[in-house]
Amino acid sequence: MSAPSGRRGRFPQRLLAILAGATAAILASVATIPAAFASVAPGPERPVRVVTSGGMPGWQTALIALGAVLLVAATVALLDRALATRRAAAAPAASAPAAAVPAAPARAA
Repeated sequence: MSAPSGRRGRFPQRLLAILAGATAAILASVATIPAAFASVAPGPERPVRVVTSGGMPGWQTALIALGAVLLVAATVALLDRALATRRAAAAPAASAPAAAVPAAPARAA
């Protein structure tokens, strides 16, 4: 069997790129969800004092993760287009149909 050609050959690569982006997004959200839902149950004997001395809010962390995912997705898309252009330039004869080659003219005797 021959290798897949045309658009079919790129389907697995695109599927893997989409899955990689989705996995990165899920991992980024999994990393921020525990901080977003964290709570402290105060004990009955004394009140709890919350002391904040710095740190980054959860929405900022999620925004940074979203930006990283979008950056990776854009990079993958650009690299895929560059690779497709490079492949098309490397093999122009393979993409042309055989019928497009003109036949030699017949000579009259």
